Amino acid sequence: MSTDSDTTNGSQAEAPVALPAHARERLAEMRERKLFSSDLSVSEFLLLQQAGFEPLGLVMGSSIYQIRTVRPNASICAEELTDFTHSLNDARQLAMNRLEEEAHALGADGVVGVKLNVNLHAFGKQIAEFIAIGTAVRHKAGGDFRNQHGKPFTSDLSGQDFWTLLHTGWRPVGLVMGNCAYYVGPLATTGYARSPDNTELPEFTHAMYDAREEAMERLQAEAEDLRAEGIVGVQIRHDAHAWAGSLGSTVTDFRGEFLEFFVLGTAVIRFAEASPLARATLCLRADLGGEP
Repeated sequence: MSTDSDTTNGSQAEAPVALPAHARERLAEMRERKLFSSDLSVSEFLLLQQAGFEPLGLVMGSSIYQIRTVRPNASICAEELTDFTHSLNDARQLAMNRLEEEAHALGADGVVGVKLNVNLHAFGKQIAEFIAIGTAVRHKAGGDFRNQHGKPFTSDLSGQDFWTLLHTGWRPVGLVMGNCAYYVGPLATTGYARSPDNTELPEFTHAMYDAREEAMERLQAEAEDLRAEGIVGVQIRHDAHAWAGSLGSTVTDFRGEFLEFFVLGTAVIRFAEASPLARATLCLRADLGGEP
């Protein structure tokens, strides 16, 4: 297995990113007028207020990234495409950095309800687009809710889940992700083509395991970098494509499968004693039997 340092820390992801002039103008105007925008529902907005936070504005970060042509080793059954993994991680980091920069410009402590959309091959077979959108928030009592790097926290939890998390003594420190791009060659499947029996494809199974484990390890490494104690709301996205033509005309002579794994979750730490939550109660309607 590859280490975290050799597959996830792209140079472009660490470089500072500048916001477009129009974005800075919009954020400055919002901060001056104290006018907020939000993609929170009314219920989420009220729960956010009850948790001691106020919304500051809708913030966004995006990156459209060209991924250079990768060429697998035709003699190997399965291997990670590290250049492709690097590129996807760099694109994600650039989008998230811009989201955090917008939140910082508004004086936010964090961003809640982050939606991270990944469109692979949206504008071409070697183009990836990452878009991150969320609501920047600030604690009304001036509490310190930024993460250990001094950046606004990010979280994809709903307003209801964010409220529950705080009342149980936990808080988010960052939206963390792990990814892995994997190539599975035809040798992993063609050897069983003539078999009349239903049978497992062990090379293919092991490749799927390896790709998933690589992504999970990187998710955990990002959480550890934030000194988190756990990750909640983990989502796993898995896409598979026929290799021929999936990355451009220069690699169509290869066969096999191209696998993409994304895992995403909110890293959390404990910061206070849990407040008592109301017990769930069963409510029965009296008018279910027919006419009143």
